[in-house]
Formats: sequence, structure tokens, C-alpha cells
Amino acid sequence: MIRKMGEFFTRVMEKYLPDAYLFAIILTFISFVLALIFTDAGFMGTINAWWGGIWGILAFAMQMTLILVTGHSLALAPPVKRLLASIARIANTPAKAVFLVALVAGLCSWLQWGFGLIVGGLLAVEIAKRVEDVDYPLLIAAAYAGFLTWHMGISGSTPLTIATAGNPANHIEKLTGQVIPVTQTMFASWNIWPAMFLIVSVAALLAMAIPSRDKARPLSKEAIGRLEEEEKQEEAERKNVQMDTWAQRIENSRVINYIFAAMGVTYLVNYFIQKGFTLDLNLVIGIFLFLGIILHERPINYARAVNKAIKGAGGIALQFPLYGGIQGLMMGTGLASVIAGWFVAISTTRTFYMLQFWAAGLLNMFIPSGGGQWAAQGSITVQASQMICQEPVKAAMMVAWGDQWTNMIQPFWALPLLGLANLKARDIMGYTTLVLIWSGIVLSIVALVIA
Repeated sequence: MIRKMGEFFTRVMEKYLPDAYLFAIILTFISFVLALIFTDAGFMGTINAWWGGIWGILAFAMQMTLILVTGHSLALAPPVKRLLASIARIANTPAKAVFLVALVAGLCSWLQWGFGLIVGGLLAVEIAKRVEDVDYPLLIAAAYAGFLTWHMGISGSTPLTIATAGNPANHIEKLTGQVIPVTQTMFASWNIWPAMFLIVSVAALLAMAIPSRDKARPLSKEAIGRLEEEEKQEEAERKNVQMDTWAQRIENSRVINYIFAAMGVTYLVNYFIQKGFTLDLNLVIGIFLFLGIILHERPINYARAVNKAIKGAGGIALQFPLYGGIQGLMMGTGLASVIAGWFVAISTTRTFYMLQFWAAGLLNMFIPSGGGQWAAQGSITVQASQMICQEPVKAAMMVAWGDQWTNMIQPFWALPLLGLANLKARDIMGYTTLVLIWSGIVLSIVALVIA
């Protein structure tokens, strides 16, 4: 049954889901019309909010580009290639391959979402080269499905925000005077056990969804041959070290490479000594960057790796500003608060957490940034939790759960992975729709139980 459902949703997505760029444009139109109907922003007010949002996300778009490029460049380093190859050898059947990719991606995303996306994708590509008859889009879908539990994990923006005193978006502190430690959010039993259950059960679900051999779409022999040829060419360039001119000696100088890397490592070590093992997006980029520089050994080797990796970043450059426009429109016109208010109005003590989870899932389709969504929905959620005599902390985490949930049918966060894999959103969204349904059932039940 799982296999048939996976095949059904795959056919539907292939037929009806447009390119991710068109998906973003359609969402823009929908949010624009809703803002005109349900807010008093007016036509030009809505236009201005949308336009401002486009440019407000440029720094974040660059961060995401660097997550993709530095992560991909790191994976092109010989030691990392050998490590991924060793892990890939464990998977000798399609079912094992899919389960392994989803499990590794899930655990890594729980630790840090950017790390999980890239590692999962690179492992999927490595396994696709080795395991015959494994469905390549399903492998990439498994890598993206690992992203499901990121907001329940260590890099979750909502639990980190409400754990930070004085943060402008710490709505719980503003209304109650309390700063909530992460032991009460991401490490609470009602959060961590569902997260671990979902990581394992989603891996098993996708392993059961593998298509029959005649319907599988493995990585083509031409693509495998092209990848192997690229690897041979890269290895030849790596071994062909020329020191004839001063410029060539600089380009291939290990001394220059390691002195530069030492500067970055010094900062990172000092940071972790001073502040403990806390991660943000810039730190992850920095870790990827300087690890890549070290493992590529020579400056010119790293430059070549970056030139190769940057080719997959086109989707981010084009579409992230469009989602910034949608986010600006939703927040600038007040539409996000209006939608959140609908769900509050129909809530009871028993259903409040579940309906906040659902509301966050709906809003995430238009504001797929966890931090942006909390800024838009957080205040009304915390206020409503006090009015209905429920815990603001759990209410805040319902926003986090909903934010991560509908990522499974929202291609925004899949763009780095799709660029890496050279696939389109429609290739994987049929499988991730299965994950959406399963995780929605699980988290809705948990939300009812903890009420």
C-alpha cells in the first residue's frame, strides 16, 4: 500500500506541480489577493510590503548560497569522498539505501539543519552511483525528508529565540518576563521523543515506498559515467601540481593555505571555549569553509571545488528573493496575524496546541523561514495560550512543529538539495507528500496528548 501511495503522489506531482520558480510566483499571487481581501493595507500598501520583502532577504539568500557551495566543496575533498564512500558501502539494496540516507539526514538535520541538508544530499548521490535499480528521486526525497525534524532540534530558531534574553522576537519574555531554557523546549521529553520516533519511522516509511524495479528511475549510466569522468579529471588536476612560475607556486602553496585556515580555526576554537557548543548559520558556513580549505590542501584545489559547486546555486539566487517578497507581504499587511487569529478563534483547551500546529503549517507555505514565521505568529500564539490557560512554551513549539511539517510540500528549502542533485521539485514531492501525511498524523496526536 505504501508503495502504491508513493507512486500515486509521484504521478500527481509530476503532472501538476510546476517548476519551483512558478510555484513561488503562484504563491505570490495567492498571498496578494488574500491580503487585499482580509486586510486594510490597500493595493499600494500591499505592493510596498511585497517589494520591501524582496530585498530584505538578500543577506539570508547569500547565506543559503554559501551553505550549499561550502558544503558541496567540502564534500569534493578527497577525505570526505572516502568517508561518504565508506558509509555508502553499507547500503547494498534499494531499501537499505533509502533507509540509510533518511536516517543520516534526519540525525544530521536535528543537529544542524544546513549540515543535514548537504550531507544527506551528498550521501544520496554517492549511494546512487553504487546501488543498482535504486530510485534516484526517492533517494533525494529521503535526504530532504531528514529535514522534517530540524525545528525540534538543536538549531531550531524558535526554541533558541525564546531562550535568548532581550531578543526582540522573544514574545514569551515580553509577556511573562520569563526566558525559557532549551531544556524545556528542544530537550523536553514531549519534544525529543517524537523527533527521534519520526526520524526512524520516516526512514522506514520511505524504505517501504521504493517503486518496483520496472518503475524505478536510477541514476543513468550516462550520469554515473559523467560523474566518474569528472572525478578522474579532478584527481588528475590535483596530482598535476606545477611549480614553474611564481603564480603557480602561490596557487599550490600548502603553507599559505594552512596559515589562512589557522586564522579561521583560531576564531572557531575561541568561540566554542567562550560560548560552548552553540551553532548559528554563520558558524556552520565558517566550519564548512575552513574544513574545506584544510582538506583540499592547496588554495587552487579549493577554488576549483567552489567553481564546480556554485553551478547548483541558481535556484537559490532566483527564488529566495521571491519568498522574501511573500514574507514581507504577509507580515507587512498583517495577513499572517489574521490567519493565525482564525485558528485561535476556533480553539478549545483540548485542541489549542493542535490547531496552532496546523496554523503554523499553513503559514509556512507562505513564510517558509522559521524565524520569520515566529516573528509573525509568535505574539498572537503566546497571548492566546494565556487566555485559554495553556502553556506558552508548548504553544511556541507548536509553531516550530508546524513550520517544519509543511516543508515537505514546500520546495523553498529543497532548492539547495535540488541544485546539488540536478533534479526538480516535482521529482521528489510525491514521496515527501507521504512524509507530510504520516508526520502530520503523529504530531497532531502528540499535540492532543500533551494538551
